[in-house]
Amino acid sequence: MRVVLGIDPGLTRCGVGLIEVKSARRLEFLHVEVLRSAVEDPLEQRLLQLGSAIERLLDGLEKPADIAIERVFAQENLPSVMGVAQISGIVLYAAAKRGIPVKMYTPNEVKLQVTGYGAAEKSQIIAMVTKILGLQTPPKPADAADALALAITHAWFLARGGGSQSAAAGINQNLRVTPKPASALTAAQRAWREAEQKTGRRRGGIRR
Repeated sequence: MRVVLGIDPGLTRCGVGLIEVKSARRLEFLHVEVLRSAVEDPLEQRLLQLGSAIERLLDGLEKPADIAIERVFAQENLPSVMGVAQISGIVLYAAAKRGIPVKMYTPNEVKLQVTGYGAAEKSQIIAMVTKILGLQTPPKPADAADALALAITHAWFLARGGGSQSAAAGINQNLRVTPKPASALTAAQRAWREAEQKTGRRRGGIRR
């Protein structure tokens, strides 16, 4: 069993979702919730509360082998960015203590992977997460759906041979998944691969 934990970081609301990777095209829903902290509480207490809840998931019965977290990006709401960064730091610290690899994805990367469109609306993400995981009801609020979308994105990344060599080998050996040729990918997966290749070419041309 390979479990992926997706985290949509936030100080007031932090979405967390667990899925099990059965194969490249079969993912099983395990758990989702939104962790919360009260805005009137001292910052250190809010971080302690959320950090303890995240550690509970990392040490639970369904221990994640990988973590996917949303990458902090610049926006006008600076307090919101600070909260995301603070929770992200706690996740990175807790994961490093346990030897769990972490990969970050931008919101556009997640949208492109899950819906095939990098500027998808929240409703489209929720609909696709519901469909991909075969859920009876859509995950709510949006933070819950975003956490599951992050986990889905990383599961497909691993199934294509991404991540560390040991992680990719574990997926291929235990789940018998091999990277698929471009002709066998879905439209969303083809778009994701093309975006990754373009990014790699751009990075390769950067002088250091």
